[in-house]
Amino acid sequence: MNNLLLLLARILLSVMFVMAGFGKFADPASTAGMIAQAGLPAATALTYLAGLFELVAGLAVLVGFQTRIAAILLALFCAFTAFMFHSGAINIPDFPAAANGLLTMFNGLMMMKNLAIAGGFLGLAVAGAEAWSIDGYRGVKPAFA
Repeated sequence: MNNLLLLLARILLSVMFVMAGFGKFADPASTAGMIAQAGLPAATALTYLAGLFELVAGLAVLVGFQTRIAAILLALFCAFTAFMFHSGAINIPDFPAAANGLLTMFNGLMMMKNLAIAGGFLGLAVAGAEAWSIDGYRGVKPAFA
C-alpha cells in the first residue's frame, strides 16, 4: 500500500511542475513579466531556466529518479516563489478596491498552496520514492530511516 500511495503522491506533486515547465516554453512572456515586476534581473532567461528546472525536476519526481534531491529542490523552489511572488498585496491601478482585495486574498492562498506543496515535497524527500520508481529499482533506501 505504501508503494501505491507514494506513486500517487509523486504523480500528484509532479504533474503541476511538468505542465508549468512546458507552459513557460510555450508562452514565456507572462512569466517573464511577473519575474520582471518582482524586480529580478534577466527575466526572460530566468523564465527559461525556471521552465527547464520545473520540467526536469517534475519528471524526476514522476519517475522516481534522484527523488530526494529533486523533492528538496522543488520544496525550496516552492518556498522561494511563495515569498517572492505571492506574499504581497495586489494593487492594480484603476481596479476597484474590492477587486484588488480579492486578488490579494487569492495571492495569499497561492502562497499557502506553495508552502503546503513544499511540505509535501519534504515528506517525499524523507520517504523516498520506494519500490515503484527508478530509485526503487536501483535499491535506494529511505533517507532518514
